[in-house]
Formats: sequence, C-alpha cells, structure tokens
Amino acid sequence: MSARRYVYDAPEAAAGACAKNIANMLEGILTRAPAATLAISGGSTPRRMFEFLAGAAIDWSRVHLFWVDERAVPPSNPQSNYLTAEQALIRPAQIPPKNVHRIRAELPPEEAAETYADEIRTYFHLEKDELPAFDVIHCGMGADAHTASLFPGEPLIEDGAKIAAAVYVKKLAQHRITLLPGVLRKAVRVVFLVSGEDKRAALRTVFEAPYDPREYPAQLVARGGGKGDVLWFLDRAAAGPADER
Repeated sequence: MSARRYVYDAPEAAAGACAKNIANMLEGILTRAPAATLAISGGSTPRRMFEFLAGAAIDWSRVHLFWVDERAVPPSNPQSNYLTAEQALIRPAQIPPKNVHRIRAELPPEEAAETYADEIRTYFHLEKDELPAFDVIHCGMGADAHTASLFPGEPLIEDGAKIAAAVYVKKLAQHRITLLPGVLRKAVRVVFLVSGEDKRAALRTVFEAPYDPREYPAQLVARGGGKGDVLWFLDRAAAGPADER
C-alpha cells in the first residue's frame, strides 16, 4: 500500500477532487466486474463530496453502498451519518434501496454491530473468520487523529480480526458502531478527505510521529502498509502552507 497527498486551496476543490477520484475508481471497476462496493464516512466534511459524487456518471444500480461508522441513533436523527448520505447522495443519485447497506443503529449498539457484520458477510460471501475487501473506503479524520469511530485509546484499535463492533466514545458520551482496522487495511483503496485548520496538527502528527495508532488512530492506514493505495485529499488549511505534495 502506498500513500499520496493532494492539496487544494479550498475545501470545495478538495471535495470535488475526492469525488472525482472515487467516481473514476468505481467506473474502472464496473468495466471489469458486475458490481462495486463503496464504504463512506459521515460528519460535516463529506457532504459536499457526496453532492459532487451524486452528479457523476456512475451506474449506481451496480454500486453497493456501506458505512464506515455510525452514531447510535435512528436514521431520521440529524446526527445520523446515513441521513447525511441519504440527503446528499442516495436520493439525488437514485441509488436503489437494495444497494444501500446501512448500519441499523436504531438497534442496541452490540446488536447493530453484529447485524451489520452479518450483512457484510452475506454480501461478500464470507466465512465467519474472513474479512471483506471493499473496493473503496472513504474516511475522514478528526482533530484528535481519530478515523472511523476509532478514537485515541480505544482497545479495538488492536483488533484486526473482526469486521465491526460497538464502541463507547467517553468524551462524547456517545455509542457508535464502526468498521475495525482489519477491514480498513484490506480495502483496495482508502480515500481520506480532510479540511480545516483544526486538523493541521493532527495531520502532521499522523505522518511524522512514531507509529502509535492507539494514540493516533488514523496511522492505521495513513502511511500505507495494507493491501491497497491510500489517497489524501486536503485543503490548504489542513495541510499547511508548506505541504506541496
């Protein structure tokens, strides 16, 4: 796995470039396979990227959509990652309901995680101890260097065997369901979209500090080392003025 960074002057440009890269990747897969898989993240940053992606010339009837993580809320809750995608991508792109594999976060967290893992196993035709290989996984990163819902100090950062799990984020007093490191590292391509000056220090640490994913979870995939490529789409505020890569 190799890691590359692309820096843009504005968040809008970074979001557009990220969407274009994902679209090109999916289109390429669909020229040689009957279907493609995309796992997306939530938060405020990717909404514009979803809007760009919804306008791409993709045969969405052949793309299956999954989630990297979800807050333990119903799908109609404003905090729901599913709701953001439903408004900005699923509905505008008219993605068929059978292709939308959302996390059933209205269930108790542990049950939601196991139900989601079972759905992934069914789609990918996996045995109990196998991990899926998503074509594209879209990730974000927080100012504390968390990615997915793997926050600093989370014991599951060391779990490379399971597909998904429920976590409790103490500082947010919130339950979440998240894909686990083994899945992130097995993807054909991982695409990060990060914007904002508040991410700059974390971004530098993720790339320059000694490898310690318990402290800096995004390091799990940030520098490469897994199965596929890692691409970072950054705005100038996040990257800093000196990052020209």
